[in-house]
Amino acid sequence: MLTISAIKADVGSIGGHTRPSIQMMDVARERLQQAFEDGLVTGFDVTHTGDDLCLLMVHRLGEAAPEIHNLAWEVFEAATDVARAQGLYGAGQDLLKDAPSGNVRGAGPGAAEIAFDETASERPAEPFLVFTADKCGPGAFNFPLWAVFTSPMYCAGLLLPKMKAGFRFTIIDMEHAGGDRVIELETPERHLDLAILLRDENRFGIQAIHSRKYPHQKVVAVSTDRLHTIAGEYKGKDDPVAIVRSQGIFPAPEEIVSPYMVAHYVAGDARGSHHMPIMPVAINTPVAGAYCLPLVACMAYSVTKEGVLSEGVDMFGNVAWDATRLKAQRKAEDIRQQGFVGPAMLPIQELEYSAFRHSLESLEAEFELRETVASPNGQGQN
Repeated sequence: MLTISAIKADVGSIGGHTRPSIQMMDVARERLQQAFEDGLVTGFDVTHTGDDLCLLMVHRLGEAAPEIHNLAWEVFEAATDVARAQGLYGAGQDLLKDAPSGNVRGAGPGAAEIAFDETASERPAEPFLVFTADKCGPGAFNFPLWAVFTSPMYCAGLLLPKMKAGFRFTIIDMEHAGGDRVIELETPERHLDLAILLRDENRFGIQAIHSRKYPHQKVVAVSTDRLHTIAGEYKGKDDPVAIVRSQGIFPAPEEIVSPYMVAHYVAGDARGSHHMPIMPVAINTPVAGAYCLPLVACMAYSVTKEGVLSEGVDMFGNVAWDATRLKAQRKAEDIRQQGFVGPAMLPIQELEYSAFRHSLESLEAEFELRETVASPNGQGQN
C-alpha cells in the first residue's frame, strides 16, 4: 500500500499573514530530505499557500501513521524556531499543543491522507491533485467537490460507466464537540440530501469520498475536522487541504478544477470574519492583496508504483485563470463595500476571533430592561 499525506500549518510569516520565509521553507525541505534518505518517505514536496506551509509526503505506513505525523510536527517545530529567530508574525500559531501524541489531528495542523493499493488493475497510473487553501473556513471545498462528483454540468465523466455508479460521501458535523459525528450519503440518489448539509459550510464538511463501483478506492480526502473545538476550545480553525485522485475511474484534472471558475463565496478573509470569493492562485502565492482575499492553489503530481513522486504542475498558475482572478477581485470589492453590515460579515457565533464575541459581551452588560408603564386607556406604553 502507498499513502499520500498532505499536512499543512501556519507557523510564522513575514510582515503579518503573508508567507513563510525562504529559510523556513529551506529547513522544511532539509528535514524531509533527511526523512527521504532515511527511507521514511519515498517522495516529498514543500509548498506554501499564503502563510501556510504544506508538507506533501509519499510513504508506505498508512493513514494516521505516528511516524509521519511526528515527522510533520518536528518539521513545523523547526520552521517555528526559524520564524521566532527571524521575529516573524504568528510563529508556531497552529501548534496548539506541546506534542501531537503521534497524530496532528486535533493539535492544530490540517491533514489529508489517502492510502491505496498501487497494484489495483483499475488504476494503471496514479495521478492526483493537492488543493491548499488559505484565509477561508474548513468547508471551502464543499461546493467544488459536490459539483465535480454529483453534477455532469461540471464533470461529464460522471456519465461514463466507470463513474456512473456514483460516489459515497463522508460528512462530519464540525460543531459536535463530543466525538466525530459523521454521516455517509451515496450519490446520485442522495445528492439533494448532500446539498442540504453542504450548504452550511461552517457546520458540515466533506471528509472523504469513495467510489461506489470500486468501494475500496478512496478518491478524496479533506482535512475537515471538529475544528471549532480544536485543542479543547473554540478556535475557528480554517485553511483546509485536500487530496483528489484523478483520471480513469475518477474525474479528470480539468473537471476537478472547473468549479473554481465560479470564484464562490466562502467564510474567511481578514480575521476569518467575512464572506468573500475564493481566488485560484499560483502555488507559493503570498497574501498581499486587499481584504486578505481567500486563496486556493492546486498542484498536480504523479507517483509510481514504487512511490517515486514526480515534479509538480501548477494547475492555477496558467494564464487561463487570469479572468477568474479578476472576477474574484471584483466580487470581493462588491461585497466589501457593504463593510461590516449583514451578510458581508459572518454571524457572531462563526467569527474566528473570539475577541469579537467579547466585544459584544461587554455591550450586553450595558443593556437595561425598560419598564412598561400603563397608559390611561389600559394599554402598555414605554
